[in-house]
Amino acid sequence: MHTDELITRSDGGSREFDFTDSNFDRVRKLIYDHAGISLSPSKREMVYSRLGRRLRALGLSSFDDYLEVLESGNGEEWEAFTNSLTTNLTSFFREEHHFPILADLMKKHKGDRIVLWCCAASTGEEPYSMAITAAETFGTLTPPVKILATDLDTNVLAKAEDGVYTMERLEKMSEERTRRYFLRGSGRQAGFARVRDELRNLITFRQLNLLDTGWPMRGPLHAIFCRNVMIYFDKPTQLEILKKFVPLLRPDGLMFAGHSESFHHAANLFSLRGKTVYELANPVRTAHH
Repeated sequence: MHTDELITRSDGGSREFDFTDSNFDRVRKLIYDHAGISLSPSKREMVYSRLGRRLRALGLSSFDDYLEVLESGNGEEWEAFTNSLTTNLTSFFREEHHFPILADLMKKHKGDRIVLWCCAASTGEEPYSMAITAAETFGTLTPPVKILATDLDTNVLAKAEDGVYTMERLEKMSEERTRRYFLRGSGRQAGFARVRDELRNLITFRQLNLLDTGWPMRGPLHAIFCRNVMIYFDKPTQLEILKKFVPLLRPDGLMFAGHSESFHHAANLFSLRGKTVYELANPVRTAHH
């Protein structure tokens, strides 16, 4: 392609596809309406580069053509579009201070069947960290714990369900934890490790859009991990989701949020109990399920 055929960017570089303000605004509206994700103007380059890959994959030459494919209701492309624009940054035992609190909660309910929900499971590190915490709390690979792990992105869910990770992903964990809860690959699988089946059996992976009107899970839940997902939603959308959490939680249940998230605007629903850990503001109201 000759340089004179390329669209010049404001920073003096050149682009493969024209990406107008109007294109960006349409993308922002589509992802907001579909997934509640609020894209700031600063995300424009990220959107261009991630969706540019979709244009190439589909053999399209313009964003106008691509957006027409979406707006015509192509379900498969909607999935790819959503997967492209969701960020899946995660690690084992991320925001580590939450896991001893989860362990204490489980100890308190040792006679119960404990039900937990991880609502932004990504590639699985978070629900597996919850499962490891359960195994350590009960001293067995088969604790009485059930974990529902959901995510909007089907690609990452497939990876989560496989439970296979590079050894680098496990580096922050102690040698003892790695040995106890993972099986190291050999031969062609050298450099990889797989979560033990017993832990994988504690978790059910399902695709879920938090904006869906009906959620498949039923309460009462002992804890909801909703970490680093609310940052993508505006305050009214956050409030709608938080309202739907309330009847699902046990009166003494906990909600775990991400380090940069705070819900002062939902003080009538949740009150802060510790560093990014919330409890129900009015637990009596939800005591009967």
